[in-house]
Amino acid sequence: MEVSRVETVLRRVQEFDPVGVAARDLSECLRVQARIARVEDPLVLRIIGQHLDLLMKRDFRGLARLIGISIEQVSAAADVIASFEPRPGRQFATESPVYITPDIYVHKVGDEYHVTLNDDGMPRLRVSPAYREVLARRETEAKETRDYVRERLRSAVWIIKSINQRQRTIIKVMESIIRFQREFFDRGTHALRPLNLRDVAEDIGMHESTVSRVTTNKYVQTPHGIFELKFFFNSSIQTTDGDSIASESVKEKIREIIAAEDSYHPLSDQRIAELLGVRSIKIARRTVTKYREAMGILSSTTRKRFS
Repeated sequence: MEVSRVETVLRRVQEFDPVGVAARDLSECLRVQARIARVEDPLVLRIIGQHLDLLMKRDFRGLARLIGISIEQVSAAADVIASFEPRPGRQFATESPVYITPDIYVHKVGDEYHVTLNDDGMPRLRVSPAYREVLARRETEAKETRDYVRERLRSAVWIIKSINQRQRTIIKVMESIIRFQREFFDRGTHALRPLNLRDVAEDIGMHESTVSRVTTNKYVQTPHGIFELKFFFNSSIQTTDGDSIASESVKEKIREIIAAEDSYHPLSDQRIAELLGVRSIKIARRTVTKYREAMGILSSTTRKRFS
């Protein structure tokens, strides 16, 4: 088959729903959608065809200088391109969302918090009486049989006790976390305190490694949502008034500052550090950058809107 014939067929397929399917790259996908949407703005088409790398970096200034137009024109073209779907098949994805089932529930009753384990789907283990009956039949059962059953019975009892002990340990760890993080449970993330594994281990009289194992991949349902137990362990950041604050609380304050900023004049990391300083939180610009990136928040350059 001739190449021209294949290109014609491919062009027709790319116009099927969802528009842009079977495109060979991102640029072609967006060009097809622009054509079907009857977008004939030469600036939009030029950016799609030649400057997607700068657009994805949101380097509007660089684009404006390169093409010789105003930043406002670049911003307007970017808004048009943003209305297209870079992954046309996304709407038909069959992947089901993964829901987290908490291992622990924390309920507030009156002025106290109570911890309960999520036992849904957890069978109640017990040893069948039949094995004890075997051990009782000294006259009819061979000694080898009774010794074997006795050993298996001992193993079963040990497993049941170990499971029960682990459940009690989880509850003790959660109750300790509540004691240390009471203000979080009362007021929310911004009141989270610095905490490490050693603090909880010493509080409940267990080894630090035990606390680490118990809190790994375990989730708790709180009045403020579902959190991994590791969430409650935070490094400490000193404040200018001599107190300390949890790193997660600082992240939450950074998120609040950015959410309230003027999108046309976004705050630099240095300015955010200065605003935190006004709140008595002494933090370096590079730390703000690290926390911002950890939260998946773009830099001030890429957050800026031009129109």
